[in-house]
Amino acid sequence: MTTLRILATNHDAPTPQRFGGPAIRWPSPVKQSRVRVSLFHNVTKLIFAATCILFFTAAAEGQIQVELKFKRLQYIAYEPVVATLAITNLAGRDIELHDAEGQSWLGFEVTGSEDQPIAPLNPENAQPPLKIEAGQRVTRQIDLTPLYPVNDFGAYHVRTHVYFADLAKFFYSATRVFEVTDARPIWQQTVGIPNGVSASGDVRTYSLLTNRFPDHTSLYVRVQDKDSGVVYATYSLGRTIAFEQPQAEIDRANQLHVLHCAAPRAWSYSRVGLNGELLAHSSVMETKTRPHLVHSADGEVAVHGGVVEAPVQGSPNTAPKLSARPPGLPKDDH
Repeated sequence: MTTLRILATNHDAPTPQRFGGPAIRWPSPVKQSRVRVSLFHNVTKLIFAATCILFFTAAAEGQIQVELKFKRLQYIAYEPVVATLAITNLAGRDIELHDAEGQSWLGFEVTGSEDQPIAPLNPENAQPPLKIEAGQRVTRQIDLTPLYPVNDFGAYHVRTHVYFADLAKFFYSATRVFEVTDARPIWQQTVGIPNGVSASGDVRTYSLLTNRFPDHTSLYVRVQDKDSGVVYATYSLGRTIAFEQPQAEIDRANQLHVLHCAAPRAWSYSRVGLNGELLAHSSVMETKTRPHLVHSADGEVAVHGGVVEAPVQGSPNTAPKLSARPPGLPKDDH
């Protein structure tokens, strides 16, 4: 009797008879499972490492927060353009911002209305170190006018960067915009430089200008030498009532005296020097008599009428830097 033997054949696994070579040993199901677990473990480690890198990168990005603000959108040509800079330490430890390898820790990027870069007037921008405690927010006010040529009419875009030497990394503020325009001249007088006065050149031109903002009108004074083209100062004397013409007088020292109506029954008096210094400023309240300037026989100028309040005396011997804000300026929200 012939016995038939039926062999079960795994068609997925080649046999030596089919390929004519040595037997191929395929991994058992248990070994295949271990391979899958090992691959899964490796992939998990890669994902975890990538997540950590992204997390620490995001943390580094937020270690220093930089904010830049301007008090208003519009400025008068040669007026101080004061930027308020705020730096917040989010590093979780005390830090020190300092110059390193010729790189200043603080800088500005200024572009004009046609996106042209505006170079600083002085490329040397060394800054004293600044220490900031963990979680602390410090603010600084910086006048851009003596740092960059931003006196031409037009719009300017400004961004601040802070260089953190510990990470060799820059942190940036959002870009802010301001516009430079000119005010309307309403009065002008050219005077000579008296003997013995510490002032360059031979003449000065005083100008009073007004500028209308959305909610008020401001009175400005400008002191310049038109022969040399030097503008010594341009700044606001405060708000003014548009229909009241300011009073202006020159005393025997060729200093400018200005009296203008700042609000109903409220007046503002200012005395300005030949170098643009604000030598005196006070408020005058109207009483039974209307305040007015009086020129005496000896050449002095004084306010008659009303009641003087809150006098502020500046230093007549301190001349401001070119286009710098003189000391003791009256406060003006705009």
